[in-house]
Amino acid sequence: MKKGTGIMKKKVFAVSGMKCVHCKANVENALKAVAGVRTAEASLEDADVTVEYDENKVTPDQLKAAVDNSGRYEMSL
Repeated sequence: MKKGTGIMKKKVFAVSGMKCVHCKANVENALKAVAGVRTAEASLEDADVTVEYDENKVTPDQLKAAVDNSGRYEMSL
């Protein structure tokens, strides 16, 4: 087993399609369900989501797929 933790990265991604608090929660929950994601905080005002994730466990493409498959949302890389 590897010693220590992976490299945590914090990145902001644009998300289209979020219209309400329910949408915000859907996007956050979709990302939090992905292994390797520590935090996800969406902003309706800025139409984006800030994600803190272990880049050794998850890729931006996997994050995008989680959001894109969670409803009428599309995350830009």
